[in-house]
Amino acid sequence: MEFHIRLNRSIADFRAVEDAIQEVDSAALVDIDPSGRLLRVSTWFDVTRLMSLVRQAGCPVDALQITQLPSTCCGGCGG
Repeated sequence: MEFHIRLNRSIADFRAVEDAIQEVDSAALVDIDPSGRLLRVSTWFDVTRLMSLVRQAGCPVDALQITQLPSTCCGGCGG
């Protein structure tokens, strides 16, 4: 699933957020747009777990800041 998280302020420690997410899902893709105000995450877990991990990494977010994007999976790889 792909998520976009609108940030109220820049992330103080992006690496801590990335590490927290990848500790649970080593294949997760995590990046931040050039403005520093949109965190993009592609992972297998749900919005509740994502919000919890981002918060634990020191970035306060709530569910209203998180948008789950529609799936782009074609099913071709069997996943």
